[in-house]
Amino acid sequence: MAAAKSKDRDERAPGDMTTSGQPGMKWIAGATTLMGSEDFYPEERPVHRVVVDGFWMDAHPVTAAEFRQFVRETGYVTVAERALDVDQYPDADPDLLVPGSLVFQKTAGPVSLDDYGNWWEYRPGAYWKRPGGPGTTTNGLDRHPVVHVAHEDVEAYAAWIGKELPTEAEWEFAARGGLEGAAFAWGDKHFPDGQQMANTWQGEFPWQNLKLDGYEGTSPVGSFAPNGYGLFDMTGNVWEWTSDWFTSRHPDEVDSPCCVPKNPRVTTPDASYDAGASGEQFPRKVVKGGSHLCAPNYCLRYRPSARQAQTIDTSAAHLGFRCVVRPSAPATTT
Repeated sequence: MAAAKSKDRDERAPGDMTTSGQPGMKWIAGATTLMGSEDFYPEERPVHRVVVDGFWMDAHPVTAAEFRQFVRETGYVTVAERALDVDQYPDADPDLLVPGSLVFQKTAGPVSLDDYGNWWEYRPGAYWKRPGGPGTTTNGLDRHPVVHVAHEDVEAYAAWIGKELPTEAEWEFAARGGLEGAAFAWGDKHFPDGQQMANTWQGEFPWQNLKLDGYEGTSPVGSFAPNGYGLFDMTGNVWEWTSDWFTSRHPDEVDSPCCVPKNPRVTTPDASYDAGASGEQFPRKVVKGGSHLCAPNYCLRYRPSARQAQTIDTSAAHLGFRCVVRPSAPATTT
């Protein structure tokens, strides 16, 4: 589908600040827009219209320095730093029922892409301040996105700073930067003029990272050009939490313009569980944007319409967030 400008936008220009926003945020003017894609993964279907009211969004993901300030002022302890409840993990290796988080391990060569255990390791002692586990540090990473944050952690940060998490619809709308229907946040060409547009994986995942974008892991926020709304790192670098519970597909397009959902959000976790899978006891939220670990041969999800389910207890080396501030408005719930 050719890229097009979103329709029915309000009069305020993207990027304008008002007294309702906070420093470092961009105004995203509301509009009726298309959400989803028919061209990639099944969970992105069907394409359907939604109405999104205007809101302010952080210009970049929350950084390690910003999260450190939150921890220093509140004494907050993240999920990855807490003791695990044995009853919640009945099938887990008892030796791993200690505080920790998921750390990526590049493999020595090609491996089966059907088993993420080939490259993810639960590492005791890993958390936002020790992203690679004991002996590692965030020194020198102040401008990198904070990682190893579970959904409870990002909600706590948002409440502390007087913001909220974006809905999936808000996040996707903002990520498009005004290019409705485009495959990527910058247009339809994967690498326009050979240029790397985001921090993603180049080469054969998970063993060959050519680092054509200059980065092996996360990158400082703002290392790549912003989208049309002045937002940095909306795709690539780190996945970002949203407030929506996951469903395996989008709702169908409505027949009449009068019935287009306004500010849609999924507020019940009932359909989010993944019966029979590891972690089936935990509900799942939608994460968006892909990360530095997404590659053309695996997880081509550094796109606005891409979406993935993440259990709420999970923290990992490629998972972060950003926040929004919105005027009060009624929402369509499902």
